[in-house]
Amino acid sequence: MTDPRTGRRGRLPLRLRRDPVPWDRQRPTWRDARPALIAGALKHALARPSGNWYVIGASRRITPGRSFGRTVQGTEVVAWRDASGRLRAGPGACPHLGAPLRDSPVRCGTLVCHWHGLALNGEPFAGWEPYPAFDDGVLAWVRLDEAGGETPLDRPVVPARPVPATAVDAVYEGFGTCEPEDVVANRLDPWHGAWFHPYSFVDLTVLDVPGGESGESGDAGDGRDGFAVDVSFKVAGRVVVPVRAVFTAPEPRTVVMHITEGEGRGSVVESHATPLGNDPSGRPRTAVVEAVVAASDRGGFALARAAAPLLRPLMRASAGRLWRDDLAYAERRWELRSSGRFPG
Repeated sequence: MTDPRTGRRGRLPLRLRRDPVPWDRQRPTWRDARPALIAGALKHALARPSGNWYVIGASRRITPGRSFGRTVQGTEVVAWRDASGRLRAGPGACPHLGAPLRDSPVRCGTLVCHWHGLALNGEPFAGWEPYPAFDDGVLAWVRLDEAGGETPLDRPVVPARPVPATAVDAVYEGFGTCEPEDVVANRLDPWHGAWFHPYSFVDLTVLDVPGGESGESGDAGDGRDGFAVDVSFKVAGRVVVPVRAVFTAPEPRTVVMHITEGEGRGSVVESHATPLGNDPSGRPRTAVVEAVVAASDRGGFALARAAAPLLRPLMRASAGRLWRDDLAYAERRWELRSSGRFPG
């Protein structure tokens, strides 16, 4: 592989750490992770347009013959696929007497209300008006203009990804008591990686921050519109995979990690935060929908693509372990913000 620190590509995508530093002896990052810097990056992200598009889930979760439901910003949404496989979406309550359409069956591409048989093919009918929907091949999106309040866009802001035929993708979903900005702020703080997730990340160095200000190393990296990071993914013991990654926020509810150097160059991890609404106690709930799209130019990766159905559960489990911690981080941030105790 190409080690981003040395520029040399080895025969194997692995490296053995020399003189590994114990967790408690690694360089503290709290001085570099300045609250004002993170807040500035978050403010910049929140100011970007979304066009009122929200991720509702993985594309493959919305299968022919079945309806899919999600509440977004307090709005019930139902989605399904019509007879041609096109993604359809609209209000999740039947316009007749309010039946939950997420529980209704789909017959030959038509959603049939299970209370009284009102049939919807995705076009306006009987007071039911569809929402714009978009399937990018990995994720399903819906546009809610009333909830978003922005100038609508014809399609969502979808990050650049590897060519589907050369990649393996998996989608993780998690839920937390927080707001989308707490999830985004977590992802715009790369300094916590090796401290908070030592089971996954080691030897983390932030090279560059948004605007080009140099990071820990004092050298300018390639993250002029994001955070450039050198980090090693931990495999087992001292065996790691070093990469260079850049974190950017293309829209207010999304943070993307692009692998720019090292093994898996071109791979992306997209973290999308979708507001669900408030729980019975009035606390906000947010869904994290994370798409991992992995690619490699190694010949053996063709075997990984062939084994994608077996790999996806492992990829989701790996993401889930990280998000177990990161959602706790986001929930803690919201708890402090909501009570006026957040120091940042």
